[in-house]
Formats: sequence, C-alpha cells, structure tokens
Amino acid sequence: MKQPILYLLFLFSSFIFSQEDFSKSLSLTEYLGYVKAFHPIVKQANLIITESEAKLLKERGAFDPKFEINRSQKNFKDTEYYDKLNASFKIPTWYGIEFKGNFEDNDGLYLNPEASVPDNGLYSVGVSISVAQNLLINKRMAMLKQAKLYVNQAKADRTLLVNNILFDAAQTYFNWLKAYNEKQVYNDFLENAAIRFNGVKKNYEVGENPAIDTLEARITLTNRKLDFEQARINYIKSSLELSNFLWLNDDTPIEIKDDIVPDKKTMSTIDDYYNPFLLNSEAYNLENHPKLQSLNYKYESLLIDKRLKKNYLLPKIDLEYNFLSETPEVTQSFSSSAYKSGFNISIPLFLRKERGDFNLAKIKLENTKFEMQATKVSIRNKIDGINQELQSYILQNEYAFRMVNDYEAMLNAEERKFFLGESSLFLVNSRESKLIDAKLKAISVETKFLITKANLVNILSVDTL
Repeated sequence: MKQPILYLLFLFSSFIFSQEDFSKSLSLTEYLGYVKAFHPIVKQANLIITESEAKLLKERGAFDPKFEINRSQKNFKDTEYYDKLNASFKIPTWYGIEFKGNFEDNDGLYLNPEASVPDNGLYSVGVSISVAQNLLINKRMAMLKQAKLYVNQAKADRTLLVNNILFDAAQTYFNWLKAYNEKQVYNDFLENAAIRFNGVKKNYEVGENPAIDTLEARITLTNRKLDFEQARINYIKSSLELSNFLWLNDDTPIEIKDDIVPDKKTMSTIDDYYNPFLLNSEAYNLENHPKLQSLNYKYESLLIDKRLKKNYLLPKIDLEYNFLSETPEVTQSFSSSAYKSGFNISIPLFLRKERGDFNLAKIKLENTKFEMQATKVSIRNKIDGINQELQSYILQNEYAFRMVNDYEAMLNAEERKFFLGESSLFLVNSRESKLIDAKLKAISVETKFLITKANLVNILSVDTL
C-alpha cells in the first residue's frame, strides 16, 4: 500500500511544477516604455534642454537693438530751470562695434550751455568701436558662444541622466523578476512538501511508516513555509520598489497590483530590447560617448573663457564718432563739418586681476583636459570589463542550467529508489534541498546576466529615447 500512495503523491507534486500561471505579465519593454514616457526624472531630464535653450535665448538678447528715452525736468517758483529730452536707438553687432542714432531736445533758463540745441532739436548718427579690448571677443560674444555650447552639452547630459534612470529601473525589474522566480520555487516545493507530509502521515496512521518519518516530513514542511514566507515578503518589497518607477500621464504614481507579474520569458527576450542598442559595441567610438561629448563642450566653453580673459590683458580703447544734423530728412545734411567725437583709454598698470583670471582660466582648462583623458580610459575599461563579464555569465548560465538538470535527475532517481524501498525520506529531502539551491543559484546567475546586459547599455550611454 505504501508505494502506490506515495507514487501518486509524487506524480501530483510533479504536475504542480508544470501548471501555467495565468496572471497578467508586465514585460521589460512595456515597463521601460512607461518609465520613458511618464517618470518625473525623465521629464526633468528633458527640462535640461529647455533650460539651455532659454539661456541661449537670453544671451542672444544682448544683441537686440535697443530704444531708449530719457527726459528730465526742473521747475521751481514758476521758472523752468531745464527740460531735457534724449532719445536713442542702438544696434549692437557681433564684434565690438555699436551703431547709434540719437535725438536731443533741450530747453530751459538755466540749461548748461553745452546742452544747447537748435529749436527743433539735434539729430546724430554714429558709431562706437573698441579697437583693442573687446574688439575680437567680448563678454556678450563669449556668453552667446558658451550658451550655444551649453545647449549641446545639455543634450549629452540629458542622455546620461535618462540612461541612469532607465538602468536603475531595469535593475529593479530584474530584481523583481528574481524575487518572483524565487517565490515560485519556494511555493512549488512548499506544495510538494505539504503533499508529501500528508502522504507520510496517512501511511503512519495505517502503520506503514514510523513516527520519525512524519516528524521529518513536518520539519521539511515547516522549513519550506519559512522559506516561502521570506520569499513572499521579499517579492512584496521588490514590487513596491518597482512601483517607484511607474507613473501615469498626470504625474500620478501607480502601484503594482497583486495579479501583475514579471515576464518569465525575459531571459529569452532580453536581446530583442537591448541588442539594437549594442550593435557595433566592439567598434564603439568613444568620442561619441555623451560623457566625453559633455566634457568636450565644457572644454570648448573654457577655451572661450580663456580667450576672453586673455582679451582683458589688452588696454581698453573705445572710440566714438557721431554726425550731427538738425534736418535729418536731408541726407547731405550729415557731414564731417558737424560732429561729436571722443575716446576713452584705460590701462591698468599691473594687470594683477587680469593675469590672475587668465591663469585660473588656464588651470580650469587643464583640469578638464585631464578629466577627459581619465574618463576616456575609464569608460573603455568598463566596456571591456562588462563584455568579459557577459561572456562569463553566458557560461555560468549554461553550468547552472546543467546543474539544475542533474539535480532533478538525481532527485527523480532517489524518488524511484524510495518507491522501491531502497532509500529514505531523509535522502529524498536532501536531494530536493540541493535542487532548490541549484534553482536559486541559477536564478541569481540569470539576474546578474540581465543586470550586466543593462549595465553595458548604460555604460555606452546610447540614446534610448
């Protein structure tokens, strides 16, 4: 009676392992699609570009034409001391040249004689130019160039930031998958232990098993319950961690429901998602890496800053010349016989501030150059290391899969011997424990492979949006 009952129980427990899970699955592609579309940090990364474009627009404003009106009056005890009106229109240009049109209309009893103008006012058109400092490069020119570089740098930084958040999201998904697979393993063997305990208990009740077998079966069942409970809690925690990356379009966080499970075919479909980003990874040109591109734009920006600081070592010489006329509608009325001109020369004697700024600019440039060199070597070594790690995990997965198959064969053989009365429940449980460990090890190796694959894409920092 003993062998037929236990044989049917073992067959039923084996059937449990083959049952399909009809829960809804969330694939990696779907999950990362939600992260790309709705995660706040991804949206924040897009704001980096928007911010850089706003700064560029701001710096372009330094070259906008400007219209100014200045009027001042003074009246005291029914006496008009003065009434001065000055209107000007200025057009700044790329180099240190500014075109200017001006209208003056001044009147009053106590007006300064030099401010006296014809009754209908005085018109002037002219130009101001910096012939040394600020001619070939000046602050507004430098800031506009740097703002243009910052837009490109922001795009590279956005790619880095998005890749980091997608890697964190993928890693969380793979840990969620690992927790789910571990829970399934413990659940399957828990049900198996429960069936085995009930069978041993019935055989004990009919006198075909000793009491010690019942105790051993119960210990195994209790141990499986403990393992399953720990795995269940770990799965709940990993589900909550996964929920941190899931948002809706209205910036509402969502939580993974109990009937949503990870895609168990992730290992076989992982290449469908990541391989398009890993094409030609061996011939990958590091110069195209966003981190190096960002540093390169920073370097070019510092070069501009260095040129600007070097420009400040020159003397400041500003010249201005304006043609005067009281009848601007007559073009020939503007002549060299009526003009207003001037110049301004400024030369610091020791140039200590300017030389200090120039030396600091050179130091920043050298620091960035060294950072670029170190980053390039670091990225190359990381890529080589991860590629070798991936090859190792491919072998490890093969070994782990083979080990699981071998332990399953040993367990099946031990069960057959137990049916024939040539083994004991202790040996069957021991073989089963080894099989559990092998399955868990295989799950761990598989998870490490998946995370490493995602890490390679993250290190390469290709644009996945």
